[in-house]
Amino acid sequence: MAEQRGGASRQADPSGLVLEFQHAHRLLDPAAGDVHHWRVTVTDAGRGQVGLLGVSRCRPWGVGNFRDRLNDESPLLAVIASELLTRDGDPNERFDAAVEMAVGDFLVIEHLDLAAPYDNPLVAAAVVASAADRLAGDCGTIVIPRSSFVLEGGELLEGAGALLQGREFSDRLRLIDTALAATEEASRQVRERLGRGRAERWEEEPNEEAGEDSWQLSARTAAVLRAALEDLSRQAWEEVVALGDEPLAPGAAGLFAKLPPLTFHRHRSWRKHMARAFDDLRADLDAGKTPYPGCTGEEMALHLAIRQAKTLLRDRPNQITDLVHELPVSEDDFDWEVCLDLLFEDHDVLLLFDRGLDGVEDADSEISQKLGTVNLNPDDWFEPFGEERDPQRGFRHE
Repeated sequence: MAEQRGGASRQADPSGLVLEFQHAHRLLDPAAGDVHHWRVTVTDAGRGQVGLLGVSRCRPWGVGNFRDRLNDESPLLAVIASELLTRDGDPNERFDAAVEMAVGDFLVIEHLDLAAPYDNPLVAAAVVASAADRLAGDCGTIVIPRSSFVLEGGELLEGAGALLQGREFSDRLRLIDTALAATEEASRQVRERLGRGRAERWEEEPNEEAGEDSWQLSARTAAVLRAALEDLSRQAWEEVVALGDEPLAPGAAGLFAKLPPLTFHRHRSWRKHMARAFDDLRADLDAGKTPYPGCTGEEMALHLAIRQAKTLLRDRPNQITDLVHELPVSEDDFDWEVCLDLLFEDHDVLLLFDRGLDGVEDADSEISQKLGTVNLNPDDWFEPFGEERDPQRGFRHE
């Protein structure tokens, strides 16, 4: 987590990315039906080409020895063949045990390059998922080389494979079984996070003429968000008293049960820190400040507050009308997607809800280092992003 930056900036929009597929083969090439290669160009209307993906679809049906066929194709496909196939060209026992449809085709993601500001695992995962949707068909397995195996785009492919629930098959390959529902769900989550701004911020140079503090919450948005923070603060302090140091049981209700499961065994002091996070963000609004989170705990608190604000608008419309009727109307009122985009440095804390990313809270873990996450361990949730914590934001130590 980098130090929080305030204000809005000109942003690259991932919704404007377009994938252009190029595929060609010789009409009378007897080997053309076995291995198909695609060059997928990623373009941005304002920048032109911003990425390039290389994909091969391997179809073993009707081939005498598909391992020999891949050995002749490229060094990468030869290594994949050696890991997945027997010398006779059939699926080996390990590959057969790893996926539901080892006898099906497989799609190999050969390389990926993305230019800034799109060079991050979330965009990479969305590009891979979209290409696989277009090219996989009845393909049984998607094969992604790991970062230790390829030089071009290795880090991006490693992160993408993890986000798409790819299984670590070896130190060189990750497999995604398209027959599993988890694969489809992982792709959906990636697209949802990307579409809703739940990614790293897509920034160019800041708009210096506007200034860092040019963007602010509209008055009505701030009022509803403050009401949400007040509701959550009250719930949190009530549960601090009721729970004490007791861990949460599976299926428990309440505010602290809405946090990632790895927080369920935290003690009373930690829960007080979390309760105070709602108060500190509310205090920012009371002081007329934009509530930028100052630590991971405040990021989680603000996510919950935005969710609660949406609930208030939906379930208590009369109460909200009374709350905001004297405040000026703005076209930005209740634009929670913009809030998600501009109030946060990133949304890494949401990764803690992903069961497929176990261990991401450990800064020394492979997945954490690949994704560049920090301060996700609950022990670090209340460490400030800057050099010092505002002394008015209490309960760092007891």
